[in-house]
Amino acid sequence: MTYHRTIQGHSLKTVDEYYLDMRTFFRFMKLQKGLVPRDTDFEAIAIDDVDLDLARSVTLTDVYAFMDYLDRDRSLSAPTRARKVATIRSFYKYLTNKAKLITENPMQDLDSPRLKKALPRYLTLEQSIQLLESVDEPNRARDYCILTLFLNCGMRISELVALDLTDIRQDQLRVLGKGNKERVLYLNDACRQALDDWLEERESSASTDPNALFITRRHGRMTKDAVHYMVKQRLKKAGLDSSLYSSHKLRHTAATLMLQNGVDVRTLQEVLGHDNLNTTQIYTHVESDDLRLAAKANPLGAVHRKKGPDSSKNAKK
Repeated sequence: MTYHRTIQGHSLKTVDEYYLDMRTFFRFMKLQKGLVPRDTDFEAIAIDDVDLDLARSVTLTDVYAFMDYLDRDRSLSAPTRARKVATIRSFYKYLTNKAKLITENPMQDLDSPRLKKALPRYLTLEQSIQLLESVDEPNRARDYCILTLFLNCGMRISELVALDLTDIRQDQLRVLGKGNKERVLYLNDACRQALDDWLEERESSASTDPNALFITRRHGRMTKDAVHYMVKQRLKKAGLDSSLYSSHKLRHTAATLMLQNGVDVRTLQEVLGHDNLNTTQIYTHVESDDLRLAAKANPLGAVHRKKGPDSSKNAKK
C-alpha cells in the first residue's frame, strides 16, 4: 500500500480500494485453505496473520474460485471483478519484481473477466445546446460554467471539483488527473467567458475554502455528490432523461463532438488524460459521417428487391 501511495502516486481512495480488495481476497483464501472454520463470519476473518507462505500457496485455481465466489455469492459485476483481478496481479507483481520475496509470479497467466464493450452514451450537439440554454437561476453563472467545462474540455468530475482559482492562467487550465498527473487544457471563448462570469460572482462570495474555484451556497468547495446532483437537476430542467445521462456522460459528449469535428485520436487522448490510447479509441466507433459514407460506398446498396408480377394488383387491392 505504501508503494502504491508513494511510488506509484495513487490517491488515498485508490490505495484504500486496493487494500479492501486484498482483504477480501485473503479472507477467502483462509476459508479456501481451511485455515478458519467454514462457519466463520466472512467479515470477521482477520488478515493480520497472513504471511508469505499463504501468499506463495495461492494458485490460479484458487483465484478462479475466488472470482466464482464474487460472481455467485456476491453478485459483483464483471468490471468490479476485473478490478479485483488487477489488484491481485499488482500484488504478486510487487512481491516478485519489486520486493523480491517470491521467485516466480503465480499470477503471470491470470485472465480477467471478459467485459462487455458498450459504446459511450452522449448528448448530441443539439441536446448539448439545449442543456446550456436551459440553465437559469439560482446559481446560473456557476452551473453554466461547470456544464460548459464538462462539454468543452471533457473533464472528469474529480478533476473539476479539485480545481483551484490558481489553476486558471489566461486561456489555460491546469488539471490534476488520475495518478496525480497534471495536464493543461486550453480554454476556448465559451469556456473563458463562462469562467469570467462565474469569477465575477465568485469574488463577492465568502468561502470556507478560499482556493476553491467552485463553491456551494453554503460557501464550501463543491463535492462530487453536489455536482452529480446539480447535473441531474439541470438535465431534467432541459427536458433530457436524467436516468440516461450524468456528469461522466458529458465527458463522453465532449470527446465525441471533438472527434466528429476533426480532432485526431492522439490529440483527444491528451485532452482526456488517458494513459492508454485504447481507452480513447472507443470514441472512434460512435456515429460519424465516415461510417455513413462507408455504408453508401458498398455497390450492393443500390440493389432492391424486385417486385413480383402481381405486386401492382396486390398494391391496388
